[in-house]
Amino acid sequence: MRKFFIFLFGVLLSMQMTAAYYVAGNGTAGNPWCDGKSWVVNGSPMEAQGNGVYSKTFENVPVGSYQFKVTTGSQWLAASKFSQSCSNITCSTPDNIVFQLSEAQDITITYDGSKICVEGSIGEEEPDPSEVGAVGVPAEYEGVMLQAFYWESQQKTTFSRTKYIDLLPMAEEIGKTFDVVWMPPSGKGGGVGYYTKQYSNLDSDWGTKEKLLELLGKLHSYGCKVLADVVINHFDSSNGWAKNFYSNNFGSYGTYQISSKYICSGDECFTDSSSDSRNLEKGGADTGTNDAGCRDLDHSNTYVQDMCKAYTQWLINTIGFDGFRYDMTLGYAGQYLSKYNLASQPFFSVSECWSDLSTITNHLKATNYNTLAFDFPLKYKFNSWNGGSSYSNLKNPSLRNKGLSKYQVTFIDNHDTFRRSNGQEFLGDNTNISQKKRQIVEANAYLLMMPGVPCVFWPHWYTYPNEIKQLIAIRKQAGIHSESKVEDETGLSNKYKATIIGHRGKVFLRMGSSRSEYEAPEGFNLVLQGDNFDIYVSEGTPVEQVTLRPAATKVIDNGTMYILKDGTRYTIDGRKAE
Repeated sequence: MRKFFIFLFGVLLSMQMTAAYYVAGNGTAGNPWCDGKSWVVNGSPMEAQGNGVYSKTFENVPVGSYQFKVTTGSQWLAASKFSQSCSNITCSTPDNIVFQLSEAQDITITYDGSKICVEGSIGEEEPDPSEVGAVGVPAEYEGVMLQAFYWESQQKTTFSRTKYIDLLPMAEEIGKTFDVVWMPPSGKGGGVGYYTKQYSNLDSDWGTKEKLLELLGKLHSYGCKVLADVVINHFDSSNGWAKNFYSNNFGSYGTYQISSKYICSGDECFTDSSSDSRNLEKGGADTGTNDAGCRDLDHSNTYVQDMCKAYTQWLINTIGFDGFRYDMTLGYAGQYLSKYNLASQPFFSVSECWSDLSTITNHLKATNYNTLAFDFPLKYKFNSWNGGSSYSNLKNPSLRNKGLSKYQVTFIDNHDTFRRSNGQEFLGDNTNISQKKRQIVEANAYLLMMPGVPCVFWPHWYTYPNEIKQLIAIRKQAGIHSESKVEDETGLSNKYKATIIGHRGKVFLRMGSSRSEYEAPEGFNLVLQGDNFDIYVSEGTPVEQVTLRPAATKVIDNGTMYILKDGTRYTIDGRKAE
């Protein structure tokens, strides 16, 4: 029997350690590279980071020459999958991926299903983001952002329809609560605008140009900034694969006519056997990841660059948008996004670089820090937290860990992650969020008390407007901003605490089933108590707009102990007392 249990333990252990991908290379005994293993096909397992991304870090790899490949545990992936654009260490790929180290450092290998990246902890000399980021990145920004749509909400009514005509009656409440509103793509096109056919035609599935301009004016009247969703990685044709495209008339900024010669040479229209455009003139190589849904624009071409500059300038100076949310920025090199922002000078810019932390930080550097980026790694930490499973991953996460909270837009869900029933959505639930109040309000409490620029998702706002308003009020009154410092932070399996420093006060946040074990700092007063969190503010912080709620207290009645909370008595096991 003892042998059986030993055998069973070994089987379970081997199952637990099964990974999707591994790193195998010229490891040697005593060297941390490849865990000291020499070309073991399943020797060094990579860890899942979410959204199909895997990574492996080898700490303190000494000076030397190194080779490796990524494997499935039994098969070797081609070295040609290596991408220099997402790596800060120069590699060659004669057969294996090869690089040299002249200084000892940590080496991180990342694989997202299409490209392999190599990042060293030293790598190239990093610029100081505080000295270079200026365009589209407001300093110490106190604003809170709203995504004012969800997938196909131009027709769905689950969390209210959000066409322009539907948002107009809500504009006052939105404008008085939020500082930035992210609107859906405004151009003519399919896929709720993400397969844009004509940038300059503002009669879209979301409404007419007239209603869009009316909505912009109304939101602006309450001091609210509005972001245009800019889809310039790809462009949809008007006929065939790439035979004809609509022209774009940007008024004083010029008229532009795209043709096949401005499409990346590796696009499906030139390679797919069923394409009617295979023999047409083609553009240069793609500078990013290919998108199979539409024709990928060749941003290395100066005509495409001029068109994108004209488009972004027209959106701001003629239409009246205040900034941009750039779609699928993995599809082209970050230097081009920087060019477009330098030309149009947006107040606010955020990039959808849907990838791992290493790729996002390299992307920000490539844009010369002339944009913010959505913090996708933090979104997946929300998913793994799962409404209270463990608070350990919420401590100093993602871009904040890199000292880049100034460039960090934090979020719990968005239109893309929410619409997919494959585990991308928060809590694995994209319909019955009215039954998930504790987890959703608690997640938003963390989101809205932390540095970065928080982006509230429309279904959360629509379902819990009063709770989210209270949280936003606390953030604004304390003056928490994008670069706020976080002190005394602890995240464990069942509890979390942190003190956040704002322009006008400090906030103490504690979360979790065992949060009462953390005492609030001296001189802090309780201002909001949720089902699984408490928020305190330092004395002198203005909190007039927040309803004060007393902490739960213990009372004894006829020898029985009860918990008194908000005037209601509960038994010690949490049931409402009769």
